[in-house]
Amino acid sequence: MGATASAPALAEAAPPPTGCPYQPGKSTATEPPPEKPAGCPVDPSKWASWAGASQPADEERLNLTNMMPAPNQQPAPGQTKPLSTDRVTSTIPQSSGGQGGRWVYPSEQMFYNALLRKGKGDGVDEAAMPAVIAIHNNMNERGWAQVLDWESLRRGECPPDQIALLRFVGRPHELSLKARLRTTLGLAPMPFDRHDWVIDRCGTEVRYIIDYYDASAKSKQDKARRYTGPEQH
Repeated sequence: MGATASAPALAEAAPPPTGCPYQPGKSTATEPPPEKPAGCPVDPSKWASWAGASQPADEERLNLTNMMPAPNQQPAPGQTKPLSTDRVTSTIPQSSGGQGGRWVYPSEQMFYNALLRKGKGDGVDEAAMPAVIAIHNNMNERGWAQVLDWESLRRGECPPDQIALLRFVGRPHELSLKARLRTTLGLAPMPFDRHDWVIDRCGTEVRYIIDYYDASAKSKQDKARRYTGPEQH
């Protein structure tokens, strides 16, 4: 999508869905997509590689709410087909009570440009960008749903409909304590990405750590990956 948390918490989101959330008939590309073979057009191993984002070098120009530079909707040099610049509005509020609107997901063009900027453009299929966007958005929606599940346990302190996501940052190269323990014990494979989300709980900032796993990996993760809970301090 694109301060110090006063009450840290931990959550682990479910991985990308095992089925393909992308429906070819609903593509937002400006030209009809070419015929595609059956099955999901995004190789899970490719997604894991693309999702781990390094931080841009020019930190002065970053948006501090999502640690990303200004949106780039221009076609990239060498791009062979047009990509949609349409953006989808998420269900995730940007401020308590929803007064500040909702987070907006990147367009196909923005996501493609971001991959190139981060040096992850090798092997990127432009025709697969609608599927990549669908998976990206689906993961974030599921992650937010899990955050709200935990926040519902504190509904007496703050109603879930008052919870908002203030800011977030990707930290793919830093394992959370829980991910490190689960990986060491063989309960789960190495997560391919990590996001830190800081939410507003009726005036209190709370940090959630979300670890993303490859759903195609076969292990005891089938049970453990559904666990979500706050870190105890």
